[in-house]
Amino acid sequence: MKIDKDAIRELAELLNETDLTEIEVADNDKVIRVSRGGLVAAHAAPMVAAPAVDNGGSPDPAAPGQANLEAAAANAVNHPGAVASPMVGTVYMSSEPGASPFVSKGSNVQAGDTLLIVEAMKVMNPIKAEKSGVVTQVLVEDAQPVEFGEVLIVIE
Repeated sequence: MKIDKDAIRELAELLNETDLTEIEVADNDKVIRVSRGGLVAAHAAPMVAAPAVDNGGSPDPAAPGQANLEAAAANAVNHPGAVASPMVGTVYMSSEPGASPFVSKGSNVQAGDTLLIVEAMKVMNPIKAEKSGVVTQVLVEDAQPVEFGEVLIVIE
């Protein structure tokens, strides 16, 4: 896919003029999304979230940890040490399959340490710690899809 740099520039200017935080334009199977914070993403097919299934409020037995992750994520949104995803993509907790994860709950990290990777458009984007501290929550699992702004990890 050829990236239309002029279209991206026009969308960025529109963001500034309107004080929007994000704008997305679709043309058939091409989508361009521009978001404040320096993120520019373009992809061939829009990502669609799986439909929610009402199971009467009980956790899905196939994903026993999912209810706990969702509850923890809801509490972590406003935490000052929350590390949010800067893009839509897939989380990888280690540098390659079978390798040890970059961090886990209880890990001590320094500012600049890689916490995990978010793959977007076949590009591996390392997500680095903005501050030093201890990882108190890991809110995602390996190979899990994530949304822009979703809290991934909490550092205290």
